[in-house]
Amino acid sequence: MSTETSALFEPLKIGDLSLKNRIVLAPLTRCRAIDHMPNALMKEYYTQRASGGLIITECTLVSPNASAFANDPGIYSEEQVAAWKEITDSVHEAGGKIFMQIWHPGRAGHPEINDGEKMVSASAIAIEGSSTTPAGKFEYTQPEALTEKGIKYIIAAFKHGAINAKKAGFDGVEIHCANGYLLDQFLRDGSNHRNDNYGGSWHNRARLLTEVLNEVIDVWGNRHVGIRLSPLNGFNDMKDSDPVALTRYMCAHLNQFDLGYLHIMRADFKGEQKADVIANAHEIYEGNLMVNMGYTPQEAADTIASGTAALVSFGTSFLANPDLPERIKQGADLNTPDPDTFYTSGAEGYTDYPTL
Repeated sequence: MSTETSALFEPLKIGDLSLKNRIVLAPLTRCRAIDHMPNALMKEYYTQRASGGLIITECTLVSPNASAFANDPGIYSEEQVAAWKEITDSVHEAGGKIFMQIWHPGRAGHPEINDGEKMVSASAIAIEGSSTTPAGKFEYTQPEALTEKGIKYIIAAFKHGAINAKKAGFDGVEIHCANGYLLDQFLRDGSNHRNDNYGGSWHNRARLLTEVLNEVIDVWGNRHVGIRLSPLNGFNDMKDSDPVALTRYMCAHLNQFDLGYLHIMRADFKGEQKADVIANAHEIYEGNLMVNMGYTPQEAADTIASGTAALVSFGTSFLANPDLPERIKQGADLNTPDPDTFYTSGAEGYTDYPTL
């Protein structure tokens, strides 16, 4: 093992979970779940990557008619629970640990792929432009601002998803509050223009996430729960007027929950909003910090060794290298990801990347 990357291979304890290394498979949408059903191809994909310290699944729907990608998996039905159970059993047999990322897309969904159902958000503000899904290209529509009744439904849906994830044999759940999806739409002031208890101050904008978090912790316990944030990411037409202050507030706010981890994306897909949110998170957050976006193995190891973060999640590099931990350990070359097959429906570019 290269001494330069040895920090990545130190074990880590999260609650009663023992992770064999600090290398995490980041949640990656892959659009292989036809009709929102997990399947044998997904089982192979996740099992191939069980050598990581932790696998986090792709974003998974907590309620029906709330899809952003047409072939995104769900966790709202008993059939989905049974199908996911085959995946978690296989990952565990291969020596892996796996969390489910539970999610609602909010205004990033499309009526055309959700039986005509109108999308919801913090405010009635549409994403500009269109999105391409396996079902076609769709213009974003103006969402409805969630009512108090609608908010209660969302909270209950996340709790139901958490219960089902437990039935399906997962080791924990990650609440998706990033990348411009529903909980993030409440959190950032570019998309939240409410003047009730769910808008305005940081505390109010974080209220929905906090209420979801309390319900999910009630199911799982705090150390089996993570949260993902992306304070800078402009994806899905997102922006906040002060992402650094928001990061610092959220880290202080989340300290009280003693979570399994806090997962922060450090950059903006668009390259427009720039700041060092990781340094600010490291300063404030007291628990396990997981960092993400564009880390090389060497930078990841240096980040762990310096104590800046406890875990690093890898996206496209783990997508293209099912044996990423072994390649890092040996200092081997990495396969190159093929973006043309990121969101197709078959095995090509999914389960056929070569191992050493």
